[in-house]
Amino acid sequence: MRAPVRSANSPAVRSATITAGNRRVCRPHGEHVRLVEYRVRAAQITDIEALVALSGDRLGDGASGGLGAADILRQLVFLPHATVIVAERRRTVIGGAVLAIRPSVRSGGYVGTIDLLVVDPASEPDAVSDSLIEECLRSAANKGCASVEAPQPDDPAEHPRWERQGFVDGEPGLRRAVDPAGRRR
Repeated sequence: MRAPVRSANSPAVRSATITAGNRRVCRPHGEHVRLVEYRVRAAQITDIEALVALSGDRLGDGASGGLGAADILRQLVFLPHATVIVAERRRTVIGGAVLAIRPSVRSGGYVGTIDLLVVDPASEPDAVSDSLIEECLRSAANKGCASVEAPQPDDPAEHPRWERQGFVDGEPGLRRAVDPAGRRR
């Protein structure tokens, strides 16, 4: 399925992410649109090299142990307390995110941390990153998290992206409450 998506130079405001099967596309309001199709899915071991390449210098150098970033990501793909997701277009990874989950007595349950969020700047970064964050939030809720954290973005221009998803400034990063699956507040 193809749906119109606003161009990067469009004054249109993105309205909502529409799920069509397992493909996520954005439908805008406005004049300038172009067709884009991508899918957000759980990462596979074969996606890790592309995710590392896309991440560039955002990943650590592995100084705290003998494992490099790619080795750690490969392990996270199989761990139940982590979620590694990718966005792909035409079988090419155009973005990815890592959600790590930890217990927290202070927060009243589990806390998810979006440890990594990367998107190819040539591939509708706002729409793709919104879909990746939404998938992280869904996964956190399904795993019983009370809240989700994210580090402060390096670029102040990225703050609106997080605010659209309900994150607020907190120390030391951004924070958003979630309703764990099966529990209502």
